[in-house]
Amino acid sequence: MDYKAFSELDNWREAALALEMDIRNTVVGQARAIRLLLVALFARGHVLLEGDVGVGKTTLLRALSKGIGGGYQRLEGTIDLLPHDLIYHTYLDENGQPRVDPGPLLRHGEDLAVFFFNEVNRARPQVHSLMLRVMEERTLTAFNREHRFPHLQVFADRNRVEKEETFELPSAARDRFLMEINIQPPDSDEDRRALMFDSRFHDVDRLIDQVPTGRLPYDQLAALAPQIQQAVTVSETLQDYGLRLWQATRDPGAAGVDLADVDMNSLMVAGASPRGVSLLIRAARVAAWLSGRDYVLPDDVREIFPEVMTHRLFFTPAYERRRNVLGPELSEAILQTVPSP
Repeated sequence: MDYKAFSELDNWREAALALEMDIRNTVVGQARAIRLLLVALFARGHVLLEGDVGVGKTTLLRALSKGIGGGYQRLEGTIDLLPHDLIYHTYLDENGQPRVDPGPLLRHGEDLAVFFFNEVNRARPQVHSLMLRVMEERTLTAFNREHRFPHLQVFADRNRVEKEETFELPSAARDRFLMEINIQPPDSDEDRRALMFDSRFHDVDRLIDQVPTGRLPYDQLAALAPQIQQAVTVSETLQDYGLRLWQATRDPGAAGVDLADVDMNSLMVAGASPRGVSLLIRAARVAAWLSGRDYVLPDDVREIFPEVMTHRLFFTPAYERRRNVLGPELSEAILQTVPSP
């Protein structure tokens, strides 16, 4: 162990936990979602956000962006959105002359750190294709040159209410996201009362301004991420546990998993991919590090398993329409059935 390097990582952890508290003071009742966003930040993974309108998804991402100090862009998905709308914007200036300005992907150049695609399923598959390429390669060819986005993380949510003129992300596209985080209204009456009656929560811009800028420098996170992965170990026993969980996602019936009113032999098309389980362990290492340890515990894996794995469980058509219920149920059943060391 390089103790100097680990000491530096400890300083980063303190800064991360301080930012966590900053965001928790901005968005109440979302402690778990905020911790998961931090895990994704240091694991350098893209995130799907689930939740109804007005639960604070945009506020969360604006606060996170302020805390890391990088460029932030938000794009609204619409039926008429085209791929080039992400790259450039054309208009007539005050003199009637045609002008071309950079679109949301290019506006901040290499400093773009957080890109929020709101209601992504309102956009057409051609737009999804461009977004997925940028997510995977963090590059884009436009205006006869290659543009790089070394610090970029993409966050996307979808309209869950309206089904007309929407285009859901296919299974392979969902697998590109590290996590799918479900953001719900606060459970406690105290938090709900604060949101209703405490006037400081009625001015979102002022709340965001209170988050210190650049507490975690965005342009150093990509170099920090592999250091965390190298510093946090995974025992052979835990590796065996991870392999059993992986196999249970692919053949839950053989692992002894049973769901009520479900034919386990005809439930699955596919389980987690190699990329998915690799990301599971990557996220577990970050979760352990944020908890102040240089080794992964089973609880680290179990804690982030639903958000990393549920959207990677691919059901047959007969069950796919019940995904919103069956996905969480199957994830929980796997954790309850596969013995933990």
